[in-house]
Amino acid sequence: MPQPYDMPLEQLQQYKPAATAAVDFDDFWEDTLQELHTVPLIYERHEISYPVKSMKVYQVFFKGFNNAQIEAVLAMPITDTPLPGIIEFHGYNWVSDRDTHDVVNLALKGYAVMRMFCRGQYAGSIDNVISSNGHVAGWMTKGIQNKYEYYYRAVYMDAVRAIDILAAMPEVDASHIAVTGGSQGGAITLAAAALSSVPIVAVADHPYLSHFERAIDTTPNGPYYELNEYFRRYSGRPDLEENAKKTLSYFDMMNLAPRITCYTWITIGLIDDITPPSTVFAAYNHLQCKKDIAVYRYYGHDQVPASIPVRLQIFMDYLQTT
Repeated sequence: MPQPYDMPLEQLQQYKPAATAAVDFDDFWEDTLQELHTVPLIYERHEISYPVKSMKVYQVFFKGFNNAQIEAVLAMPITDTPLPGIIEFHGYNWVSDRDTHDVVNLALKGYAVMRMFCRGQYAGSIDNVISSNGHVAGWMTKGIQNKYEYYYRAVYMDAVRAIDILAAMPEVDASHIAVTGGSQGGAITLAAAALSSVPIVAVADHPYLSHFERAIDTTPNGPYYELNEYFRRYSGRPDLEENAKKTLSYFDMMNLAPRITCYTWITIGLIDDITPPSTVFAAYNHLQCKKDIAVYRYYGHDQVPASIPVRLQIFMDYLQTT
């Protein structure tokens, strides 16, 4: 049956556009990590009431990039045995009452699970990076004219710090930690795996923020369209578009992919018009680590029920090794 959107599957499997990383790409990220390391590893957690037995649930606050306050929710079984850990990242502007149910549900499988809330996208996570240029609605163009001010620079560093925070908790086995998320959370999952040596497995559903050039040209829906709206407003300033795309190249999953060393499992639906399959395969085909991709012909930008037992098996195989 023909593929109704984007490219045929056979073409997607071979689709590997040239990387767009600038010559200072790795230096940029090493300098950014060094800047993160100047922020003290500080967190606090407060137990919150939740109707579940043999489980502790906490509201967590920690210092993220630029000393910003970042909020998370944490759930862990009550046990004397060190727990494997999972860091979760949420979708774009999509947090509902701390997503506590989902966090607890995964923790019941035997993990310490912490979900980080992206700065500015939830009340307790503060975006304190000031951008020197204006932007349209949403986060995609905040700071887009300066790679040091771009919104996702701080978010990616917050994710690295979240991994360090969970690994530092006394109940957690720091040698068995995974990262996971969907859409924006899938992109942050890959970025965290690229920029931290701690995770031993990454599970990303329809990851976002990849192959921006293709996304700008083909995506009719979702946050990518914020970029098109930005360029439309500045249609008489091609220099702004050119510089914005250069900034985006530093945050493109396609360019970060070669830095990932842990096992990586990605899912994508072939009728996804928010994170087009070609943008996801562009990142996947640049991965040099052990990897797999699950393709779902009849699904779009949603979690596939059939993928759930697969991901749970992956977590078991990599995190529950004893």
